[in-house]
Amino acid sequence: MESEITPPKTDSSLQLPTRPETINYLALGDSYTIGQSVCETCRFPEQLKQSLKNSNLQNNFSLEIIAQTGWTTTNLISAIENKKPDAKFDLVTLLIGVNNQYQGVNFSVYEKEFPELVAKAISLVKGNKAKLIVVSIPDYAYTPFGQSYGNPTIISTEIDSYNAFAKSYCETNSILFINITDITRQGLSNSNLVASDGLHPSTDAYTLFVQRLLPKAIAILQN
Repeated sequence: MESEITPPKTDSSLQLPTRPETINYLALGDSYTIGQSVCETCRFPEQLKQSLKNSNLQNNFSLEIIAQTGWTTTNLISAIENKKPDAKFDLVTLLIGVNNQYQGVNFSVYEKEFPELVAKAISLVKGNKAKLIVVSIPDYAYTPFGQSYGNPTIISTEIDSYNAFAKSYCETNSILFINITDITRQGLSNSNLVASDGLHPSTDAYTLFVQRLLPKAIAILQN
């Protein structure tokens, strides 16, 4: 009788961690997230999703977007409360605030509601704040529209104030904050960074956003 061959024991310490069947990504924001005036696959959340797929992290990615042109922090809070998304996400990005500035909403509203949105975003990544990326607000003063609307210098100064508050809050609370505002401030010298409406970022601009977001997103999903 042939002796049975005993398979070698597997060292559990060498086993790779099990990947989830699907990586769930939630993008929260306004027109800059929904990609006003660019194609659906051109907006930065879609580009980021595709870049993550290309990195061979996982074949299956689910992207949910809660964003709409014109939304303030108040609108976004209401939308999240109405949609009641499940706390199932592996990655969340948050880009909000330009419409607070554009609509002349008192800055104190952002000071109150930005932390509320951060807390909501963290709850949707199962309470793990390390899986949240806050993205800075683009500067529309550096667009043809921004040059003809109001005072471009005041626009930039006010957007700086919003971004400074968000960055400080994130740093104090150990939350990742990525600056992309400087990219949009090349909009007058490089028209390829502005969409056809003369106001929003173009596909090329969103690609540059993703170049900064991608390494951080990969690190988040590998942990």
